[in-house]
Amino acid sequence: MSDVHRIVVVGAGAFGTALAAVIALEGRSEVTLLGRDPSLMADLRADGMHNAALPGIHLPDALQYSAEPEILAGAETVLFAMPSQAQADAAAQYGPYLAPESAVVTCAKGIDRATSRLLTEVLEAVLPHHPVAVLSGPGFAADIARGLPTAMAIAAADLADAERLAYAISGRTFRLYASSDRTGVQLGGALKNVLAIACGIVEGMGLGDSARAALIARGLAEMSRLVEALGGRGSTVQGLSGLGDLVLTATSHQSRNLRFGISLGKGEPPDFARGDLVEGAFAAAVAARLAEGHGISMPITTAVAEIIEGKLDIPSAIEQLMTRPITTE
Repeated sequence: MSDVHRIVVVGAGAFGTALAAVIALEGRSEVTLLGRDPSLMADLRADGMHNAALPGIHLPDALQYSAEPEILAGAETVLFAMPSQAQADAAAQYGPYLAPESAVVTCAKGIDRATSRLLTEVLEAVLPHHPVAVLSGPGFAADIARGLPTAMAIAAADLADAERLAYAISGRTFRLYASSDRTGVQLGGALKNVLAIACGIVEGMGLGDSARAALIARGLAEMSRLVEALGGRGSTVQGLSGLGDLVLTATSHQSRNLRFGISLGKGEPPDFARGDLVEGAFAAAVAARLAEGHGISMPITTAVAEIIEGKLDIPSAIEQLMTRPITTE
């Protein structure tokens, strides 16, 4: 390793490209965006733009591009920025190229569908000799890439590791807050997608902003219960990776999960061709299973899962939620 801190972002989609761009802009680290398609990486290098993912946004001159996994051997920090269901395969593919001392950061917001495990657990099983952190929070790729002010959370098992990563990745427009609660940060990032689908259903049916606000508030309570059941801190969901990300995803039409929910609310069938991009469509069923296994009440999450699976129609789901027993908050 050289004295220059080297960061590789794996995944040349919108979010991975945006992360690589905002880190490279600071000039403190040598940053490389690693993608699978050599022709795409050559085009990005030549054009300085990724019009397919981030149209109209110029990428920093300092950002480097590669399709060669050997580049990972020189990186102190590696960010995995592919969708949640692709993280395990990516770890298996790129793991042999990682330097022994490199830190890995998962930047996806989901739960592994096959195993119902958190992504840090999935990556640690494949990469047992690498510390795995998680980056999550309210940040759309286009906003990050444009240099608009964005704050997110980064969590590691050791708070000192999270603080080091926060310093290495943060910049003038991209601020990271360190945490040691990987469970809370990950579940906040995964479950907010489920609740965004619920809020989209509310919007699609024209049920009003009061209903959306109620879903956000009660959804946070659901998040907190599951986080605590899985060993995290319930208070974490009140921060950037929970409440912050939920408000963004449940109110902005940039959110794929919100748009997916709106289409459901309008009576359109689920578009499972987009399922790999709508993380909440996967996370709903997994979270519902986890809740049932731990004896946790998560009625909103369960309703979304059953709607997507075709087990429950939306009017019946609303009736079930509104006729639940009256309890204290």
